[in-house]
Amino acid sequence: MISVKNLSKNFGSQWAVSDLSFDVPAGEILGFLGPNGAGKTTTLRMLTGMTAPSGGTATICGFDLLTQSLEVKRKIGFVPDSGAVFESLTGLEHLEMVAALYGIPRELAIPRIEQFIAFFDLSMDTLANKMLGAYSKGMRRKVVITAALLHNPPVVFFDEPLEGLDANAAVGFKALIQSLAKEGKAIVYSSHILDVVERVCDRVIIIDKGKSLLDGKPDELVASHGSGTLERLFTDLTGGQALERRAETFAKTFLP
Repeated sequence: MISVKNLSKNFGSQWAVSDLSFDVPAGEILGFLGPNGAGKTTTLRMLTGMTAPSGGTATICGFDLLTQSLEVKRKIGFVPDSGAVFESLTGLEHLEMVAALYGIPRELAIPRIEQFIAFFDLSMDTLANKMLGAYSKGMRRKVVITAALLHNPPVVFFDEPLEGLDANAAVGFKALIQSLAKEGKAIVYSSHILDVVERVCDRVIIIDKGKSLLDGKPDELVASHGSGTLERLFTDLTGGQALERRAETFAKTFLP
């Protein structure tokens, strides 16, 4: 479903992503992990056609990222970390616009929208009459997730999707992506909430400075490195231990 070969991106002399390669089959949830600045969001922006790669290739459902970009966009859903929406539209107007862009007739779009808002515990009255600029962060996130899934894409990219969701909505969302994977969708899930990644992802890739460090099943990677948890493994690989020591030293300066 997703095939990435030596994908690279540079900004001037700095390489944000360097020779990244991986495949994601149908039905798999891939956890895409890395510290801030590791190249995760840049990679997702390339794979969704928002940023042109400097080198390498990728295909989505067999379509080439560069030469068949419209076909790729039809096959993907993307929840960006920004959660950006058109604030001068109501939630319903925003979702109807997205449906129209994907060529979904209104008579099909409205029932789909109603299904999603019921799942996310939003009211149609709020969706139809309240401008998105007045929505809470969590409500906006629900609208953005709905927009990404409205056209039933076979490939979905999530960048920090739990940001702003309350505990109940987060539990529902985790169940949702597992259900989507069971339906055969390929899912790339980028997040800093590693305990969630460890529970819901079939496989993880850890990158740092634009390069892949590890790729495998979470439990197998943790066991092979004797780390105990995915969080500890991540910390060991990406230099988090030094930050922990700095934090301890910093805290001690305030002790009597």
